[in-house]
Amino acid sequence: MSSFTPNHALLNPKFEGYKLEVIPQEDTVTRFGLEYRPTQMANSGRSPLSFKEVQSRITHNHLAMANDSGRCLYIDSEHRVILVDLTNDSHTPSFTVVYALPTPISAPAAVQIHREYPSAVFLDAQTAFIADGQGALYILGLPAEGAATTLGCFELSDHTQTPHLAPTPFRIHSLAKSSDNVAIALLSSRFYGDPEAAPTQSVTSHTSEFDVWAARFSLPFPSQNGDLAPIDILWRRRGQDVPIFMDYDNSRNCYLLAGSSGYRELNQPAPPSYEPSPDEMAPIPRLDEKLDVETPLRPPPYSWTQTSDSVTVAFPLPATTPTSSIKVTFSQKTLTVHVQTTSHVEGVPLPHYSAQQLWDGIQTSTSFWTWDREGEHSFGLLTLHLDKQREDARWMHVFASAGTPGGEEEVTETLDPSELYLIRESLEKYTAALQSGEDMSGLGLGRGVPALAQGEMDEEVDSSIGRVAFLTWVGENGGVPVWSSGVGDSACNVLSIDLPGSGPGASMVVKNGIDGALFTLDEAQTTGSLPTWTHSATFSALAFVLASKRDTRFTYHVSSKAVLAFENGSRDRGGNVYIYRGGHPGQIWAKQSVLKVGDGSAGSLLGVGMSKTAQGHTIVCLCENELVVMHNIF
Repeated sequence: MSSFTPNHALLNPKFEGYKLEVIPQEDTVTRFGLEYRPTQMANSGRSPLSFKEVQSRITHNHLAMANDSGRCLYIDSEHRVILVDLTNDSHTPSFTVVYALPTPISAPAAVQIHREYPSAVFLDAQTAFIADGQGALYILGLPAEGAATTLGCFELSDHTQTPHLAPTPFRIHSLAKSSDNVAIALLSSRFYGDPEAAPTQSVTSHTSEFDVWAARFSLPFPSQNGDLAPIDILWRRRGQDVPIFMDYDNSRNCYLLAGSSGYRELNQPAPPSYEPSPDEMAPIPRLDEKLDVETPLRPPPYSWTQTSDSVTVAFPLPATTPTSSIKVTFSQKTLTVHVQTTSHVEGVPLPHYSAQQLWDGIQTSTSFWTWDREGEHSFGLLTLHLDKQREDARWMHVFASAGTPGGEEEVTETLDPSELYLIRESLEKYTAALQSGEDMSGLGLGRGVPALAQGEMDEEVDSSIGRVAFLTWVGENGGVPVWSSGVGDSACNVLSIDLPGSGPGASMVVKNGIDGALFTLDEAQTTGSLPTWTHSATFSALAFVLASKRDTRFTYHVSSKAVLAFENGSRDRGGNVYIYRGGHPGQIWAKQSVLKVGDGSAGSLLGVGMSKTAQGHTIVCLCENELVVMHNIF
């Protein structure tokens, strides 16, 4: 459905690193003490949160931004709505208590439902939707000065699932107008299962699930008598994680849901639970049994190396494979390799690539292949010599889809060509180990890494950077869009999403090797157009530099200008924001800046956003004790 194929012309294989660009702290960062202090404490149920709920709460943004208005708001520890106005000429924000939410009442010990953090979104600069985290939603009118007016009060009740018909705590993620007289809010909540089941069954289950709700509101808002009215639910979906982000695509009249799982319709069965393979299972120690013997590592399907003008790829094949069984076809952008032989070795798959897209173009007239049987060995080498179309263009992988969800296996380049001979030796030891069970630990091909990360790369750490996101498209009435019928949900590894307040439009920085590729959702030409993502810019080595950050709480980007990684900070140590500038293809260096967010007394960082005012772009950081404002950093 959605393709995240990078544009190689926007990649920078010659990139060497970032150079520090000093931004004067005293001219850029201003701090304001908070009279009304927020908190990340929340009275909750009597059972522990699941891992996914904890992860979601850590990355919850407590600051709501209004696009193009210079206004933002948050909810303080006394459940008051605090409106912050940054539009005055003094550059000093004003703080106004515009509304007081009802104080939560402690729940009895038997209640297992967790409250959510309060959350808020703006419909426009004069209207805000506030979720109190207990199941109630308040729509507030925000005048230029003074207290807010209540435009509506609603509650989310799941009469089929929630015990005693209590409101379902939820979080509000986004808000959009689907027409001039209808606004749609996207909500998420924990699914607590069947109330007739055991009281703690769903809460303690390892397979916790979460609901996504689309709530419909008429514009202008109808008058109410002050009671909480039920929310008009347009549709409801269910998945296995709290969404990373949600948005409404006006050009396609569809909703985009991004999370670490897909979001299915309620009448569809839940996906089967994960069953580990025998290789992934940890055996239980028995008396006098030795379990510290490592199992043999499966060698990769091929090994490869490159020079400034060529790429060499070597496939291991059984030495008895006749030349007539090998079919290799080159094109400028693709490679086809088919091998048909009866000498198949268990555990060692034969190469089979049909018009597989290469990382970059090759010269077909000067590319060739050789077959070295080496009769005294069990394996020979099928070696492809690919002549690059662009000299000095460094390939990150052999195939364009390597390392992407559903793509080819990611194979690390062997920088030292002399290591190619290890293919034959490793496979012979590996196949022998499959039969004898001997310890063949440490096998594998190639120990090289890209020059930028050589000597510093930690594959286990780097592979954990970002969050795998499955993209689910939902039709306007909650069904599957006609154009997506029979097409599965797409997935990517997200490093960064749009900075709140930076404007409309959906874009993501997706992990591409050690780089971050900025993909922007194209506007549909017709309502039924398939969603397409265009690679519009590259933040070179972004995944690599983010891997070194251990206290990162938020990672956002502002179009192709910069990616900002915010540290959490603490009461005795203020966090930083690391700013990585976007570069152009061919640039060896890019600019990096570091600014101090907290000063040691600001407390933890709770929310960030961007405000557009007459003075330019302003970054707003909400800490426990301070509001930190950054001017002119772009």
